[in-house]
Amino acid sequence: MAKTDKTGNPIVETIKTIVYALLIAGVFRTLFFQPFWIPSGSMKPTLLIGDFLFVNKMAYGYSYASCPSVIVPSVGINLDAKKMCGVFDGDNTRLFGSEPERGDVVVFRHPTSGHDYIKRLIGLPGDRIQVTDGIVQINGEAAGQVADGEFEELMELQGPQGLRPRCANGAVGQGGMCIKDRAIETLPNGVSHPVLNIGPQASDRTGVYTVPEGEYFFMGDNRDNSADSRLAQTAGGVGFVPFENIIGRADRIVFSSGGRSMLYFWTWRSDRFFKAIK
Repeated sequence: MAKTDKTGNPIVETIKTIVYALLIAGVFRTLFFQPFWIPSGSMKPTLLIGDFLFVNKMAYGYSYASCPSVIVPSVGINLDAKKMCGVFDGDNTRLFGSEPERGDVVVFRHPTSGHDYIKRLIGLPGDRIQVTDGIVQINGEAAGQVADGEFEELMELQGPQGLRPRCANGAVGQGGMCIKDRAIETLPNGVSHPVLNIGPQASDRTGVYTVPEGEYFFMGDNRDNSADSRLAQTAGGVGFVPFENIIGRADRIVFSSGGRSMLYFWTWRSDRFFKAIK
C-alpha cells in the first residue's frame, strides 16, 4: 500500500511560517537589538542622516519601553509600547537594570509623544547642568572644547524627509558647501566626542537644570540643531527623561546611505559600515 502524503495545506503552512518568523523577530527586537534609522541631523557629526544601527537593549535592562512600537500617523498606525506593555509603566524601574554612563549615545522614548529619539547622555540624576556661551557646565565644571577644524557637507536634500542642513557660513545655494565649526568636547568622566556649532543662539545660554532623581539630561552633538533636554516638553523639546523611557545604547553603525532611499546604492557611505559609535 502506498504511503499516505500527510503534508498540510501549503497556504496554512506558509501562514504558520510567517507567524513564527514574526514572533521570533518580535522577541529578538524586544530583548536584544532594535533597528534604528537616523532621521535628522541632531547628532552630526557622530551620526549622519541615513545611518542605520542596532540599539543594544541588553545594556541597561528592560522596561515597558523595551517593547517595540510602530507609529505611522500617515496611515493611522499607532501601536505604542505603552499600549502593549503599559502594565510595566509607571514605577520608573527596570528589570536587570544598570545605570547608563555619561557620554553614552542612547535611544529613548520621548516622555510625551512616544517617539524614539537618539541623543548623548550629558546629565545624571542629581547633576546641575548649565550652558554658558555654548560650553556645557556640569556641577560647576566646564566640559572643555578644543577646536577641531570644520565639518563640511553639501547643501542638498538629505534623507527621505528631504531636510536641508543649517550652515555657519550663511545662506548657501543648492550644491554649495555648508560649513559648521567642529570641536572636541571632553566630559568630566573623560569621554570625548565631536560637537558642531553654527552660531550664537538662545540655547547657548541657559539657566541651571537640576536633574531629578531617576531621570536624565540629553543633548545632541549638533548643538545648534537639536531639540533636546534644554527645551521643556511643552516647548517642543525633550526635557528630563525617566529611567524607564530608555530603550538602549547605540554602539555601532551597520549601514549608511546618503540618498533619499537606501536603494540608491551610489549614495552608500562605505566608510561608515560597521563604524563604532563614540
